[in-house]
Order: sequence, then C-alpha cells, then structure tokens
Amino acid sequence: MIRRTLARFGIDPYLLALLGTVAVAIILPARGQGAVVANDAVSVAVALLFFLYGARLSPKAVWEGLLHWRLQSLVFASTYILFPVLGLGLTKAFGTWLSPTLILGLMFVCVLPSTVQSSIAFTSIARGNVAAALCSASVSNLFGMVVTPLLVMLLLDSKGVGFSGEAMKSIALQLLLPFAIGQLLRPWIGSFLQRYKSVISIVDRGSILLVVYDAFSEGMAAGIWSQVTVSDLVVVILLDMVLLAAVLAITTIVSRRLGFAKEDEIVIVFCGSKKSLASGIPMANILFPGQALGLIVLPLMLFHQIQLFACATLAQRYARRPAESRPEPLPSAVLDPAKA
Repeated sequence: MIRRTLARFGIDPYLLALLGTVAVAIILPARGQGAVVANDAVSVAVALLFFLYGARLSPKAVWEGLLHWRLQSLVFASTYILFPVLGLGLTKAFGTWLSPTLILGLMFVCVLPSTVQSSIAFTSIARGNVAAALCSASVSNLFGMVVTPLLVMLLLDSKGVGFSGEAMKSIALQLLLPFAIGQLLRPWIGSFLQRYKSVISIVDRGSILLVVYDAFSEGMAAGIWSQVTVSDLVVVILLDMVLLAAVLAITTIVSRRLGFAKEDEIVIVFCGSKKSLASGIPMANILFPGQALGLIVLPLMLFHQIQLFACATLAQRYARRPAESRPEPLPSAVLDPAKA
C-alpha cells in the first residue's frame, strides 16, 4: 500500500530509506565501541555486496556485451573521461564558492564507476538493451577498482589522499577478491540467487544503508555539519544537477550522431551518466583515511539521489516510444544462471 502510494508520486522508497539512515546517523551516531563494531560490520557488508555482484554476473553475458565494443567504449569514455573533464571545469569555475573538502568530494563523484543495479533497472524500464547494460555497468565497476584510484592520484589534491600500494591492496581484498570468489562459486549458487532475488535485494540495499550510516556517524563525530552551511548545500546540489544534465545531454547527442539503435542509446545514456554509491563510499573510506569522510561523500549522496529522480523520469519517457522499437531478448545465460 505504502509502496504503491509512493510510486504514484514518483518517490523511490529506497531514497527515503537513505534519507532516514542519514537522519538516524545524525541523531544516534555510532561512538566508542559502537563505532568499532560499525566499521567491522561495514567491512563484512561491502565484501558480501561485491561477492553477490560476482555471483550474479554471467560470464557469457560479459563476453557478449564486450563484443559490442563501440557501445562499451562510449560508456567508458563518458564515465572516466567526460565526467572528470566536466568536473575539472566546474571546480575551477566555482571552487571559491565551496570548501576544499566539498570540492574534493565533487571531483570524487566524477572519477567513480557507474552503478550496477539502477543502470540495469532503468534500462529495463526504458525497454533498452539490458544485456549490454549488465555488461557495461559491471565492467565499469571492475575497471573502477583500478581506474578510480589512479584518477584520484592524478586529478585530486593528493594531500592526505591514501593512494598507495596499501590502498590498492585494500581495494583488492575488500572489493576485487569477493567479486572473484563470487564468480568462481557462481555455477553452484547462481540458480539459488536467481530464485531468491528479493532476499538478495534486501542484502544488497541493506549493505549500502549500513555503509551510509557508518560514514555519516563518523562525520557527526568529526563535526561535519558545523562545517556545512545552507549555501554550501545549495551550491553542491546545483553543481550536481548541472553535471548530470550535461552528461545526459552529451551522451544522448553523441549516441544519436554515431547512429546507435535506440536500445543501445538507452544503455549509453543510463550507464554513462550514473555514479555508484555502493562502490564510492567503500573506496572513499580506503582512499581518504583520516579525513572528514561524511563531508567528502556528501556530494556523492546528493548526486545519487538526483540521478535516480532524473533517470526515473527519463526512463518513463523512453518507455512511451512506439512499441515496434523493441530490444532483443536477453541471452539465456542472463535469464537462467544455470545455463551459463
């Protein structure tokens, strides 16, 4: 009943859950031994999250998606070239309006990989090429484990940034290793995960909520809200909106100029315009040790919510196009993990 009411007004219940988690962290932040427990729980949750990503992804679907190299190249260019270029321009133009930490956070948004779950979900709603979206989003996150730290080192103020051999080792152990184990175990557990999608979704989203709670608890302990004014929030929101609008417009225009089918255009627009909260917060925790993590991820939190609202509206517009323009059916390996 509540879900249907929220859907009628275009409100994603998960967005409300994210906002509620932030509110709980502000009112009841984890302190002392509770903070230690929360940090340990986050490490387990993040490992579980990437294990599930690995276990759900069909190797056959990855291979078929990679063969569509023009589409994948454009998504990669949007995620790791277009975004950083636009971010550098915005931070140069408006850098004096925000604190260095918020500028750092805004640039961090620009070097992150694409989302997995929402990119695929919106592509499906818009009647796009879901198999290609699955591949694009997943490959973007795999590359992001290496590319994002490198871009942090090259483009962001390196003072205090924890990019080092130890940082790469932490990313490999916390993100890449669980993903690889999930891939290895997929032949045995893939069909189970396919049958219990709702349970896996709860684990998936619950892990992100736990990570968000821990990040903002640390922020409360560090007193981040005393460092953020209403004008700061307004400027960050406006810059996030400008950044997203520019990428959506550019990816749409370029994909049409290059003659992509509508189903592939949808993949390029949705996968090329998103930034991952699930990958971003764990990476920020590794790459920015000892800094005000809650303040650094604030632009990402806001961008994440803005992108969901904007892309939900855009997906509905795509879905209303003439019915004769249909995407090709999903490969059997995507629909049935046991066939992979």
